[in-house]
Amino acid sequence: MKYMLIMRASDEAYAAFQDVDFNEIIESMGRYNNEMISAGVLVAAEGLDDASQGVVVDYSSEPPVVTDGPYGETKELFGGFWILDVASKEEAVEWAKRAPMSGPGMKAEIRRVTSIDEFPQDNEWIQKERAWRVATGQL
Repeated sequence: MKYMLIMRASDEAYAAFQDVDFNEIIESMGRYNNEMISAGVLVAAEGLDDASQGVVVDYSSEPPVVTDGPYGETKELFGGFWILDVASKEEAVEWAKRAPMSGPGMKAEIRRVTSIDEFPQDNEWIQKERAWRVATGQL
């Protein structure tokens, strides 16, 4: 089963990291990622650029409205993710507990990644996506 570990942090947590040497952050994340690589559970991992550099697309109107940066009322921001291929949610939780993300306002959300096999296989769009996944080596 695949699980996504989503790195989340409050504004205060991001502010606290301003004082931490970036090389220390890279070192601790590198060690953590290497443990997962060595264990054979890491599928993907990416960090995200500062939320102020992104845009938000709001679909509550037609046409959708695009605004700069994150929602103003955001209390926590999504900062990056890992995708793990593990046997259970409990194993994903154990890996998340080892992430180098200590401190107030730092969290990891764990969500199972659904498989294409869980969707109706007789659906034309699922068949097209399956063919694309096979062609790109994802299945």
